[in-house]
Amino acid sequence: MRLAIVWTILRKELVESLRDRRTLVRLLVIPVLLYPLFALGMSKLIGSEAAAREARSSRIAVWGELAEDLRKRLDSAGKIELAPWEGAPADVREGLASGALAPPADPEAGAEPGKEEGGDERPRWTEPENPVLAAARAAVSERKVDAVLIPWPTLRAELERGGKGAVAIYFDSVRADSAMAEARLEDALRRARRAIVADREAARGLPEGFSSAYDVVPRDVAPDSRKVGQILGSMMPMMLILMSLLGSFLPAIDLTAGEKERGTMQTLLCAPVRSIEIISGKFLAVWVISLLTALGNVVSLSLTVSRMLPDVMVVDPWIFALTFVLLVPVTLLFSALFLALAVFAKDFKDGQNALMPAYLPLSLLAGITALPMVELNPWTAYAPVLNIAVLIKALFLGEAPVDLLFAALISSALYACLALLFAARVFARESVLLGGHESASAVLGLGRRAGGTPTVGFSLATFAGVQVLFFYGSLLIERASVAVQLAVSQVGFFLLPTLALVAGFGYAPRATLGLRSPSARGLAGALLLGVSAWIALGGTVLRWFPAPERFARELGELVLLGGQPYPVVLLLVAVTPAVCEELLFRGLVYAGLRRAGPAVAIGVSALLFGLAHGSVYRLLPTFSLGLALGYARHRTGSVLAGALLHALNNGIAVSLLYFKPPWTQGVMEGEVVPWSLTAAAVVVSLAGLLLLRGTRTPDESGEAAPGGGEAAGGGATAA
Repeated sequence: MRLAIVWTILRKELVESLRDRRTLVRLLVIPVLLYPLFALGMSKLIGSEAAAREARSSRIAVWGELAEDLRKRLDSAGKIELAPWEGAPADVREGLASGALAPPADPEAGAEPGKEEGGDERPRWTEPENPVLAAARAAVSERKVDAVLIPWPTLRAELERGGKGAVAIYFDSVRADSAMAEARLEDALRRARRAIVADREAARGLPEGFSSAYDVVPRDVAPDSRKVGQILGSMMPMMLILMSLLGSFLPAIDLTAGEKERGTMQTLLCAPVRSIEIISGKFLAVWVISLLTALGNVVSLSLTVSRMLPDVMVVDPWIFALTFVLLVPVTLLFSALFLALAVFAKDFKDGQNALMPAYLPLSLLAGITALPMVELNPWTAYAPVLNIAVLIKALFLGEAPVDLLFAALISSALYACLALLFAARVFARESVLLGGHESASAVLGLGRRAGGTPTVGFSLATFAGVQVLFFYGSLLIERASVAVQLAVSQVGFFLLPTLALVAGFGYAPRATLGLRSPSARGLAGALLLGVSAWIALGGTVLRWFPAPERFARELGELVLLGGQPYPVVLLLVAVTPAVCEELLFRGLVYAGLRRAGPAVAIGVSALLFGLAHGSVYRLLPTFSLGLALGYARHRTGSVLAGALLHALNNGIAVSLLYFKPPWTQGVMEGEVVPWSLTAAAVVVSLAGLLLLRGTRTPDESGEAAPGGGEAAGGGATAA
């Protein structure tokens, strides 16, 4: 072997590699900037979270009667908020008050809790299952309180006679706020006990039990499955998402940049196939590989966990099945995004450089799930990739609220949809497929379209962007009054973005937003639907798919805006949404979807309208109402008909909630709408639909086309 030749080839390859600016960025700039920034961000996040937790008071439920002196000492301890009988079921409260429920016998109750006689840590006693433990676990798990303090019934009498009573602290060691509450409470009780002992020593002799006063026995309410879930939930989401990411990384490069390098992309473009067929086939290939990678990892993980864990610490198989289901939107996002980015590269090496800037942030989003303070909450539910990671973590911990789970799935579907639209847009540019370069604005179609109307992709992207803006914007104003929140959300997050997008992209306002006068027949149909739809839906949809009673009650209280005057309630709950939401959903969004036909426009805009209300319990009723609103928009060609229907529907419902007439008392208290009233409302709604059906549907130019059937469909498709 000639070393001189080896050196020459080595130098040549190094020079060619390092000459590429993107290689230098990947090798030097990204690591130098990324890891310090990530470390600083994580340290600040951990520090701020710890500081915030330290600043918060711990809410402690007290199930029983504390001695007055002990209660005062706990009140003065600082950052402990006592809540008498908070979260205690009636049977447990009665049993504790009467003395029927006694503390279980602790075999080592005489020793200092958590300590051996020599000072070494001893295992904490595991309390057998009993009604008090179950009730305390429910109260802490549902986050009604951070911990439960139980002064057993004999405590007060024992303290008064100088004997030894007992108290119990129930907490969740997996939850940081609960663990801190236990530590604070135990410290306060120990200080109070030392004071009691000092008072006794100063006053009189020492009877049996005098020197300890009472035993403090911390009891962890977290079951073994939850402790295992904490470990798995901290590591598994990151590993599963990273492996799914790798499953789409290399195939995306090989099917785009690799084909350019091999010269097969040009051959494919010469074949009689459409660009949408190319992107569909390639995307599905990459997605299937990524999905199979995710499936293999989930199966391997489930088998490993079941083999290594003892029989008493079993993880339910359905958790692994749901984990795989949650990875589906993530693999969709990765496959579409990587495919769209890789197509800009001219060869395989260039494809790796193009995908690395996207690969690293996505990896870090999955990685921060391992931090204990990162959990499923309103802020993380809409963060791409992170939301699925924390949702998987929540599944392993057994605490995935339905509304947050719904928000995380919807947001993941939105991001995957945006990535698919981006990939389809890129593959539609033949110059990019052949290795050329275009500006980002040209590829994304961000230029002005004077006098035009939106595309389907633009409408879907608009909904996704507005939904994310609405979600996070609502969190920023959550401390304001309900009336202010509603006004700002409707005007600031729905209306203004809609008008700005129409004006910014130069769309024709009249055609895009449906700003034309509806016929008298169309208005009459919308009027009939507006006064009857809420009763018809309440007597049919809500009869068969009722919302939880607590949710319905809280929603009823919410729409009354905390006791605002009736005109204010009517303006903010009926008129404002009728204008702002209709201009977005039956205006801008509908105008783009109309290119796919009226049925698609009505159905998809109704579905998006239901999803925007952010609750799985409201999805079906709002979707049903959205169908009526979309049909009114289609038949009249005007957003005003839908706005009238919307305003009447909300206005009548909120008026009945506000004034509570006697004949609606049963319905207001959660009972279903009577069949007689339901039947009458359905008849009126059908009459409204018939009036709308007889309305002449305007074509694309705004002129009325007779009949409205095929002419309407053709006009909508051409729009």
